[in-house]
Amino acid sequence: MKLNQLRDLLAVAEHGSLHAAARHLRIAQPALTRSIRELEREVGAALFERHAQGMIATPMGRRLIRRAEAALAEIRHAQEEIAQLRGEMTGRINMCLTTVPHIALLPKALRAFREKYPGVYIDIVESRFPAVEAGLRAGTLDCYVGPMPQDRPGKEFAVEILFEQIYVVLARKGHPLAGARSLRELKDAEWMTQSVTAKPEDELGPIFKAHRLPPPRLVAQSHTGLTFLTLAASTDLLMLLPSAWAEAELARGHIQQIDIAEKIQCPAIVMITRAATPLTPAAEYFCDMLRRASTPFARKTRARVKIARPRVT
Repeated sequence: MKLNQLRDLLAVAEHGSLHAAARHLRIAQPALTRSIRELEREVGAALFERHAQGMIATPMGRRLIRRAEAALAEIRHAQEEIAQLRGEMTGRINMCLTTVPHIALLPKALRAFREKYPGVYIDIVESRFPAVEAGLRAGTLDCYVGPMPQDRPGKEFAVEILFEQIYVVLARKGHPLAGARSLRELKDAEWMTQSVTAKPEDELGPIFKAHRLPPPRLVAQSHTGLTFLTLAASTDLLMLLPSAWAEAELARGHIQQIDIAEKIQCPAIVMITRAATPLTPAAEYFCDMLRRASTPFARKTRARVKIARPRVT
């Protein structure tokens, strides 16, 4: 099994046809066809099925594709690590940041990183840990930074807490309930939720129940920060979000915090990497800059009134 065969395999899987993959790889289509056929003979199984809509991986093909992604990612990491250790500021890093790290940590970390590694290509996705766990395990993703997953990651991952958070109530500027000072005063308001739970009602319901309040009136769900800003700025919907949002440059002038007395803890922001495999120097430096950017948020949380997670009775 040759590296160029694995490269060809991934290209066909990604582009969905021999023609498109050959054009992407800048090789002749007959040469690509021979490469895939040789690989199929070597593994003793068909890797793709030919359909009118293109090439679709078989179950055997999907298994090999996952292994090929991991193998090529490790080789790329090794090559980039050696080059960076020789002083070459080139390569690629692949990161996953959820919304809070995007708005709270990325601007400062990115500036510092670009000063040292101006030639390194940065690929950043926004998603939750369950959606990127497989990529992190395979090595196609270097690091995840976001809320601690509900199901703690396995021992193959290293989990580092960057800072704790509390929830705050956010609303548009001039909201009629801006003067509220308790969750009880907001019980009749309309709310939108994030996408952190499978069922929207499971996100705020337990919090309201813990404070002996009826379930909130949920009318919308936000899956991105842009959706939240749009809805919050143009409606009277309220949202419970991590405190970093209240200080975000993107939100200033559009939303405000309603200062309720209750202190409600939310999942800590963590950094998750593979435990047994070191990052490249560039990826490690980027993670260090995220750690440094998180320090002020950790201090602010510690300076707040002691947080007690409400117990559901």
